[in-house]
Amino acid sequence: MSASDGVLRMREGAWAVRAVTGVWRWRHNPLCRATDRREAWLALGALLLVLVVAPAVGRFCGVLTDSALRDTIREQHAHRHRAGAVVLSVSPSPVAFADDPESGVTPATRQTVTAGWKAPDGSDRHGTVPVAAGVHKAGERVRIWIDDRGAVAPRPMDVPTAHIHAGLAGTGAFVLTAGVVEALRRAVLRCMVRRRYARLDRAWAMVGPDWGRAGTGS
Repeated sequence: MSASDGVLRMREGAWAVRAVTGVWRWRHNPLCRATDRREAWLALGALLLVLVVAPAVGRFCGVLTDSALRDTIREQHAHRHRAGAVVLSVSPSPVAFADDPESGVTPATRQTVTAGWKAPDGSDRHGTVPVAAGVHKAGERVRIWIDDRGAVAPRPMDVPTAHIHAGLAGTGAFVLTAGVVEALRRAVLRCMVRRRYARLDRAWAMVGPDWGRAGTGS
């Protein structure tokens, strides 16, 4: 954990402590109603869940995703191999491909060539493969990735890419957990407000008709 993360955690902890202290002192305020106290405790509970539970869920999902992606990397490197291919013909113009996160090719425009290569079992294969856009000609050798059957395969995922995906998964889990907590807080608060208004309506129905009459104590 970096120094900035440590400072942020200390500030969040101090904020939570001040919130708890404020709620504890506020309960003795004569203007504070029971419903106010319940709403304050609800807000404080939601805050603690966002500060404690949501980061834990995000970290857990990030670690779990990173572990799963590392297994995927090992499997891909075990079953995908680099092979040399000989260009047989070149497409007349570059073709735009969607970026493949596993390919490692950053340009969005690549070129298709018809090439021939050897499969792991020694058999001859040929087909259309994407290569980086540039000047290619028949007889040129290019490097491609193939699987155990000799078919063209995407480049295996690398560790930095796995870390990025794991970080995104952890961040998404944190945001989703915080959103769920906030949605639950709002739903519970809405129910509490409806119950409070219902009680006020019942109380007004009891005293409203006599409001302002002499001898009624209003």
